Amino acid sequence: MTIDITKKGAKEAAFLARAFTRKQLAHSYLFVAGDEEQAVNTAYWLACLFNCTGEKRPDGTCQNCRQIISGNHPDVLLVTTEGKQSLGIDQIRPLKEELAKSPVQSSCRFFIINEAQKLTLSAANALLNLLEEPVAPVVTVLITNNADQILPTVRSRTQIINFNNAEQVDDKTSLLIQNGFTNDEIAELNDTRNLDQLVKYFYQEMLEDNSLAVVSAHKLAELAKSKVSQNYVLLLLKMKAQAELSNDNQVVGAKMLKDLVQIDKMRFSNVSFRNLLDYLALQWKR
Repeated sequence: MTIDITKKGAKEAAFLARAFTRKQLAHSYLFVAGDEEQAVNTAYWLACLFNCTGEKRPDGTCQNCRQIISGNHPDVLLVTTEGKQSLGIDQIRPLKEELAKSPVQSSCRFFIINEAQKLTLSAANALLNLLEEPVAPVVTVLITNNADQILPTVRSRTQIINFNNAEQVDDKTSLLIQNGFTNDEIAELNDTRNLDQLVKYFYQEMLEDNSLAVVSAHKLAELAKSKVSQNYVLLLLKMKAQAELSNDNQVVGAKMLKDLVQIDKMRFSNVSFRNLLDYLALQWKR
């Protein structure tokens, strides 16, 4: 495969560049792309961005960039099927061995795994340790054309960038970062569609004085058990209240924000998340 970092994904590269500038690169990414070659180019572009010594990073012409693009940089490793039908544990095991070594020329290593959907179960399980708590500075990039074929435990430990819907992923991730979420927390959240839908129902039921609001509150509390997911739920509610203000629905927006401020205070007193949502639902009973 010929690497050409000029043929990267533009929106994806812009997102990664912002994370790099803010020193918020995740330690593992899952690139989901129909065009896997573009995704590979983007992964190499990221490695060049990190290591480039030119004025306009990455310039693709400095010694580090040339080494990376040619496949000769000791700190940038590419794993491929090597013509086989699957990616086996014998191809993942060397990465674990490399992880025990310090970077040779860089301050961080880059492991790029192409066609990650072809990982065998044993290889995927071996990869988990590398993704969970890397003992050395490393960024691992998995590339696939089908995220559903990636072991859920592996997928949940990565920050997903969907090349087929880059704008949506970029906007959501940027929003979460702006509101204090770390890359690891964003990776932990993973697929939030169920939470998003349930928050939407809960919010609307509160405004309609629907008795189902309490039921939805309990469902939300059951679904959002981690602190990260609870913070995400409260952020969504805050955003919906702020949207009310933007749509000239001042009374509803102001009241909801006031109630959410009260909930923040109650959280410091270790009130359970279920009780917080119950409190919020009851504030909208007429």
